[in-house]
Amino acid sequence: MDGNTPELTQDTIGQPPGPCAMVIFGAGGDLTKRKLIPALYNLAKGKLLPEQFAIIGVSIEPYSTEDFRKRTTEDIKQFATGMVDMNSWDWFNQRLYYLSGDFGDAELYKKIEDMLGKVDVDQSTGGNCLFYLATSPTFFPVVVEQLGKAGLTKQDDGKWRRVVIEKPFGHDLPSAISLNKCVAKFLDETQVYRIDHYLGKETVQNILAFRFANGIFEPVWNRRYVDHVQVTVAEELGVELRGGYYEGAGALRDMVPNHILQLITLTAMEPPISFDAHAVHDEQTKVLRAIQPIAPEKVLERAVRGQYGEGTINGKHVPAYRAEPQVAPNSVTPTFVALCLHIDNWRWADVPFYLRTGKRLPSRATKIVIRFRRPPFVPFRNTSVDKIAPNELVISIQPDEGISLSFEAKIPGPVVRLGAVNMDFQYSDYFGSVPSTGYETLLYDCMMGDPTLFQRADMVEASWTAVQPILDVWKALPPRDFPNYPAGSWGPEAANELLRRDGREWRDSKAGHPPRPDGHSESPDPGAKTPPTTQPGKP
Repeated sequence: MDGNTPELTQDTIGQPPGPCAMVIFGAGGDLTKRKLIPALYNLAKGKLLPEQFAIIGVSIEPYSTEDFRKRTTEDIKQFATGMVDMNSWDWFNQRLYYLSGDFGDAELYKKIEDMLGKVDVDQSTGGNCLFYLATSPTFFPVVVEQLGKAGLTKQDDGKWRRVVIEKPFGHDLPSAISLNKCVAKFLDETQVYRIDHYLGKETVQNILAFRFANGIFEPVWNRRYVDHVQVTVAEELGVELRGGYYEGAGALRDMVPNHILQLITLTAMEPPISFDAHAVHDEQTKVLRAIQPIAPEKVLERAVRGQYGEGTINGKHVPAYRAEPQVAPNSVTPTFVALCLHIDNWRWADVPFYLRTGKRLPSRATKIVIRFRRPPFVPFRNTSVDKIAPNELVISIQPDEGISLSFEAKIPGPVVRLGAVNMDFQYSDYFGSVPSTGYETLLYDCMMGDPTLFQRADMVEASWTAVQPILDVWKALPPRDFPNYPAGSWGPEAANELLRRDGREWRDSKAGHPPRPDGHSESPDPGAKTPPTTQPGKP
């Protein structure tokens, strides 16, 4: 790590949690080596793990503890977010243990119980344990049931036991309800941490601070001043080697009920009475329940699906989705989704929330765009100014975390000319960059027992309720035009038509600087400078 990059420290987050062990199911998988171990190492280097700590990796691969330590040492060199400090790593590495077994075998859980006893003696973990399910979703109910039957989730004598479940939380509403019932049978809701790594990003968490710590924004955060909201989660990459998983999921299931609806709840929720987890979750749940499910007869009008064909990205030819590994040659799995949703409450009535997500788009970007209503034109009636651009607030979540506000200003001179001006805030400019995988804060919160950034059972079911009508219609009416957008484009033309019908247009929907309906240009980067729009003539 270079000298200009601050570490996660007690000053930036807080004090280390109390003694505990962490059991990672799926320790031989990509998530563990690419995200979890680097995140835990960052916490360790920042002195944000307890001294009394241990990790027990559990997977089907027949490793020994020594094998696991050696493999993890090699992996961290590749996936660490900065230079590896070997003193910190040696401390961390000596707290790694490993067990091999079948997740459905009760004998494995007896071994886990014995190993927890061993690490409690070796590392003084105090009997506290965090079980992390970094597995295929098919194993979620299996592991939860086995943990419960083995008594490993029992909390007594002041010891805590928690279970972290990765998304997806079901693949539709019935499966989400079924999974929640299984979890509730063996765990109290306070023990369950449904994790979505998007909520570990600083800008996502900053949405609440931005809205509720600044008196100038919250008064205009409503239907009176906001014209519409856009949420874009764009990826340059295709499915890579995840074709097998993606064939059963698709863009809607993979992104909307978790990542995107979470962003919408934080953007649209009412001020909570406090930042207590229950208070925040209550307001998020109200938003989810207020989302109007799209009527079946309106699905094809307000929901767009797409699948990428071959194309060019950054000058490189890329194959069509149907040519990717483990993908059926006639697949009807969507790799792009665009929706128009409405939140039926007092604050947001009649304000459309447009969302889109897709693979093989021109750039990797996640952003929330709040477009405000145009002001009255009356003061400019007798000037040469014929149009006024709406103000926009852009919250950029990745790859560059920051916030940009655009507004109109008069260009100096005797002629009345208006120019679009951006006020930009970039996290790295003001606070430096902190090495992060996106999991550090979430793992830390799990150990601290703070569920604020995690989903409650009712939130999961409310999210699936919002998208279930779309799944049903799309299942009944398979697409006939796939593939319907080339890789490197912003998706199918139907996604543009979704907004065009309402007299609106996606931000950055075309290459370069696409025209807005008002005639102004939009910058493809919230930090880019937009050329002034001139209006010739004098008052």
